[in-house]
Amino acid sequence: MHRNFRGRSGGEIDIVCRDRDTLVFVEVKTRTREDFGRPFDAVNRDKQRRISRGGLAWLRMLDDPDILFRFDVVEVIMAKGMEPRLELLRNAFALSEPYIY
Repeated sequence: MHRNFRGRSGGEIDIVCRDRDTLVFVEVKTRTREDFGRPFDAVNRDKQRRISRGGLAWLRMLDDPDILFRFDVVEVIMAKGMEPRLELLRNAFALSEPYIY
């Protein structure tokens, strides 16, 4: 597992890990409340492009392997006086356009 990866092209990824034979790029979004939407709502198109660039930079570091990969989002709600609530959204989004792999 690797945390806080920043690619040369400006891409960024919070966590890079594996789920069996799949490379997983994870964005972690934390909120103290959901009054203005879920944490996933903050992973807009621009953020998805930035994460996609980071994922592609990671794959280039591995010499562009023939490997499965996906983009997940972990939502963390840390409401005052409550235990943190986590939710994993697998395959939260696809590789952003105009990127291809």
